[in-house]
Amino acid sequence: MTQPFDLVVMGASGFTGRLVVEYLLDRYGVGGSLRWAIAGRNQQKLQALASSLGADDLPVIEADSHDRASLDHLVTQTHVVCSTVGPYALYGDELVAACVAAGTDYCDLTGEVPWMRRMLDQYASEAQKTGARIVHCCGFDSIPSDMGVWFLQQAAMERLGQPLVEIRMGVEAMRGKMSGGTAASMMNIIQESQQDPHTAKVLKNPFALCPEGMQSGPRQPYVKGPQFDQGLNAWLAPFVMAAINTRVVHKSHALAGRPWGDGFVYDEAMMTGRGWKGRRRAWVWSLMLGGFALGSAIKPIRALMKKTVLPEQGEGPSQQERERGFFKLRFFGKTADGQRLSARVTGDRDPGYGSTAKMLSEAAVCLATQCSKGAVDGGFWTPSTALGEALRQRLVESAGLTFELID
Repeated sequence: MTQPFDLVVMGASGFTGRLVVEYLLDRYGVGGSLRWAIAGRNQQKLQALASSLGADDLPVIEADSHDRASLDHLVTQTHVVCSTVGPYALYGDELVAACVAAGTDYCDLTGEVPWMRRMLDQYASEAQKTGARIVHCCGFDSIPSDMGVWFLQQAAMERLGQPLVEIRMGVEAMRGKMSGGTAASMMNIIQESQQDPHTAKVLKNPFALCPEGMQSGPRQPYVKGPQFDQGLNAWLAPFVMAAINTRVVHKSHALAGRPWGDGFVYDEAMMTGRGWKGRRRAWVWSLMLGGFALGSAIKPIRALMKKTVLPEQGEGPSQQERERGFFKLRFFGKTADGQRLSARVTGDRDPGYGSTAKMLSEAAVCLATQCSKGAVDGGFWTPSTALGEALRQRLVESAGLTFELID
C-alpha cells in the first residue's frame, strides 16, 4: 500500500516540534514534492499551530504516545515518523514498537542511552524482519559528532590510505542554552540509574549501543578534569554530551564492521584555551560540572534544580537567541603510524534548538526520500551508517553546517 505521506512530525506542537515544522514549511512548503503532515495528541493545538504559521492546508493527524491504536493508525500513513516527543523513556516506547511492527522508518532526538539499549533489545530482531529503519540521535546529540568522525575517517582513507585509530573531538566554541527536553531526559536517566543497577551499568559502558557480541572493546579515554592536550593544543575540561556522543560513534564503528580497527578510541572534551587562562577556565568548568553531577545525584537537590535552575520542557530561547547561537567543533586524529589529520564541524544556530531542528528535519527528509529500503536494511542505525554522504550534503546545503579539513 502506498502511504499518503513521506514524513509525519510527531509532537509538532511542542517547542522543538514547532521549530521543525517551521523549518519544513520554509524549506519544502505544503503540497510540493515532500508530502508531510503533523501529529500529536491534541488536534486543536495542531490546527492552531498550522493556522498560526499560515499553513491551514497542512494535514493533521491525532495520535497519543500512550494510545497504541492511534499510533498504529499513524504509522500506516507515512514512510517516516520524526519524533520530537521526549523524554523518550517516558513517551517513546509505543511509537517505536508501532513503527517496527508496521515496517515504518523512524528518527528522533533522543540522547537517552538506557532507553535506546532497551529498544534495541526488544525490537532489533523484529525491525530486521519488517524492514523498519530506526535512527536515533538526529540532533546536536549526535549528528555533528557522528558525521564529523565519519567525515574525518573518509578523508583519512583518501589522503593517508589508512584509518585513524584514535580521534578526539574538542568543542572550540559554542553559544546556546540547554534544551528543556535534554534537561528532563538527563534528570530521568539519573533517577533511573539510582533505581536500577542494570541502567547504571549500561551508562558506564562506552559500547552500550553496539550490536550483540560487540559490546566490549579497548579502554576508552575520558576527560574527567582539567588536562592539556598536545594535539588540540589546548586545555580541556569535561563535555557533558560526551556520554552519549561517544556511544553513538562506537555504534557506527561497530555497525560498519569496525573498519577503523579493534583498538579504535574516541572521546570528547571542552577546549578552554591555552596558558594559565585556559587552565583556569578548565578548572572552573570542571568544578561546575562536578557540582552539577553531585547535586543531580541527590534527590532533594535534584528536585530543587528542576524548579529553579533547569529549563522547563516546552520552553526555549527566543528567535534572536537561536539565530545568535552557533557551535564549532574540532576533530583531531592519528593513524597507527603517527600521521595526523584534523577537521572542523560548525553550525550556524544554537545547538539545542535552532541547529537541532534543522538537523533532525534534514535527517528525516533524507531517510524518507533518499535512503531506499534496498540500500539500508531494517534495524537500528546511526545517522552516518544509515544516511552517510547524502545527509552530509543536505546538512551543508540546507541546515547551516560545514565540514572542512584543517591544517
